[in-house]
Amino acid sequence: MPKVFTSDKQKLGEIGENIAVKFLVKHGFSIKDRNYTKKWGELDIVAEKANKIYFIEVKSVSRDNLENVNRDLPTGQAGTLDQYKPEDNMHPWKLKRLSRTIQTYLLAKKISDDREWQVDLLVVFLDINNKKARIKVVKDIIL
Repeated sequence: MPKVFTSDKQKLGEIGENIAVKFLVKHGFSIKDRNYTKKWGELDIVAEKANKIYFIEVKSVSRDNLENVNRDLPTGQAGTLDQYKPEDNMHPWKLKRLSRTIQTYLLAKKISDDREWQVDLLVVFLDINNKKARIKVVKDIIL
């Protein structure tokens, strides 16, 4: 049964994941699974490219203006809500849950221990009003 998204935050996340899937396919990835869920965690997207498995965590955030989305603040400047970085939400407990879910997935799908895999983060910045998006890729996150 497909996952049902009810809150505005969940709907925003679903839109972000759909955009992330299109982005990945456009860049030569094949999508193997979406929303692989266990009691201890969820894998947003499992993709494959060049015989390597990619576990993709998607973080979506709404913005009124995408112009300054990927620009970092100058050193020492205090941030505001507009400078919020969704990738900062990759806390140690989130990484631990992700690691456990990945191990469960690899075992359940009988994927060889020799198979290469990595964890990537796709941050999807959404301008809902103008129907635009920007994606920031953070590659090879260490668990």
